[in-house]
Amino acid sequence: MKVDEDREYIAGLEKGLAIVEAFADKQRAVTVAEAAEFANVSRASARRCLRTLEQLGYAEHDGKHFRLASRALRLGHAYLASTPLVRIAQPIIEAASDRTRRSTSVAVLDANRVAIVARSYVQRSLSTGLGVGSWLPAYCSANGRILLSGLPDSRAEALLRNTARTKLTPRTIISIPEIMGEIRAIRARGYATNDEEVELGLWTMAVPIRDRSGAIVASLSMSCIGSSADRKQLVKLLPDLQATGIRLSSML
Repeated sequence: MKVDEDREYIAGLEKGLAIVEAFADKQRAVTVAEAAEFANVSRASARRCLRTLEQLGYAEHDGKHFRLASRALRLGHAYLASTPLVRIAQPIIEAASDRTRRSTSVAVLDANRVAIVARSYVQRSLSTGLGVGSWLPAYCSANGRILLSGLPDSRAEALLRNTARTKLTPRTIISIPEIMGEIRAIRARGYATNDEEVELGLWTMAVPIRDRSGAIVASLSMSCIGSSADRKQLVKLLPDLQATGIRLSSML
């Protein structure tokens, strides 16, 4: 059934959630016009949504800009608190980070992006920082390609076609045939590596986390920023990363 054919579908809620996502996209306070443009709604609709968020305590207004209030944290916490994967993963990846002295992340696929849902921080990865709730592009990240490898080719290709694939660095692969070739190679070897496609100097490796049926439901990754010697040291940790991924899979 199409969304517009579902009588239980609440279009107003769709608009409100899109407005909330505008804050993450802009990474700052937003005006009514900016929120309307991001959510693809009229300014009047955007204003009503923002005013409702304000009255409910989820947003604040200084006369021109709206910004999310601390109450909005309840929305993200509701997901983290209710998802078994997050509760199971956090202590395990913290132990892995203590053992390897590397930051470790767990991510899930969200449309054409990757959402970090658990993170154990030892060393900064991206220059902008990476934490729970951060996003990565699926088409060019190791986490994303692991997750895409769990989809049928037709579905993965459709997702890539509907993604704005930009060259984040000179090394970023944006050709769909090339990306699909890498995804097929990942399926064969069981892990993904990413060489400076997201950010220059950043090298990442990722492995799948599977549910009891064998389906890939999340990815587990480690990264490093540095010299080729640092990368060689990270590669040596692949067996540990794979063992951690298998352990997480066995607990789902």
